[in-house]
Amino acid sequence: MTRRCRGCAHTALTTLLDLGPVPAADHFPPRDAPVAATESGHPLRMDRCAACGLAQLADDDTVTAEPRGVEPLALRDQAAEAVRRVHGAGLLRGSTVTEFGSPHGGTWLPLLTEHGFTENTGGPADVVLDCFGIMHEPDQRAAFAARAAATAPDGVLLVQYHSLAAIVAQGQWNALRHGHFAYYSLSTLRTLLRAAGMSVVTAWEFDLYGGTVLLAVRHGDHPSDATIDSVLVAESGALSSAAELQHTVDRHVRALRRWLDAGAAHGHRVYAYGAASRAVALLSMAGAHRGLLAGVADASPGKQGRRMPGTDVPIISPTELLAAEPDLVLLTLPDLLTEVRAALPELEGRWMIDDPAGPRGTIGES
Repeated sequence: MTRRCRGCAHTALTTLLDLGPVPAADHFPPRDAPVAATESGHPLRMDRCAACGLAQLADDDTVTAEPRGVEPLALRDQAAEAVRRVHGAGLLRGSTVTEFGSPHGGTWLPLLTEHGFTENTGGPADVVLDCFGIMHEPDQRAAFAARAAATAPDGVLLVQYHSLAAIVAQGQWNALRHGHFAYYSLSTLRTLLRAAGMSVVTAWEFDLYGGTVLLAVRHGDHPSDATIDSVLVAESGALSSAAELQHTVDRHVRALRRWLDAGAAHGHRVYAYGAASRAVALLSMAGAHRGLLAGVADASPGKQGRRMPGTDVPIISPTELLAAEPDLVLLTLPDLLTEVRAALPELEGRWMIDDPAGPRGTIGES
């Protein structure tokens, strides 16, 4: 069967990134369950459409019940700042709000309530929110149409996305995961939103996840401001090297394995923090096991008592991590650094940030 683009239905798809068979990103088996060979047998590939430019998950054969994670402080802080900027731009008009949520949790609704909005229970809303939600929709064209239909004629749709340009520029290959069906550039989003009868009018950039963008979108044909041109130019430069993303995978996996081997050779007690989906493929492909990585701490009670897919590495609580007195702790999500430093001051000087070039220390960082 001929595959079609999830966004525009064209068939001109090329492979941008192929990780081969890996574990399902959100299936965390019980800690003592044996590691089965089939556990790491789920294909994971990113294709890109030559017509609209949408980078997308090729296929997804996984069926998992995702344990709900704990919303990071960095995400909550960014949400508050985003709402402040949108309000400052005069775009929070009206009284009703609808949110297309992300399965990872988190909501902007309380922030809108503070501005006098009430959640809409039927019909189009004055403000429609989508913070990392739409990427979880297999049918992208239908998803954009649904958000357009949910937005009142004079309303605003706010869409936040993890920039494909940031993923490419920073070698974030492990942002590719099962359940995430689309990876966006601003150029592609403008095309898909135009097809839904909407125009991007302005944008705000944030450092979250190495580069996220919030768009303000309205019905009809509206001019965009200078911010849009600036983002488009920056994204174009970064995306010109998209083919390099595949080469980053092997370098990252090899660098992590060398670091884990060196830690074991020196007798270090090495742990990690963050049983995040982006750590699943990385740890499995690096061949992590308890002899190299004693455990991965995570604040989510739903993940504690389980293990990292494709490995025998257990997921433990932050309290258990402190009790283990680790020599080094690999932080799988750099955005958590400020939060975990404040919560776990006993580990100061032991944090190592995961990086495609190899884990790097945090001494001297603020």
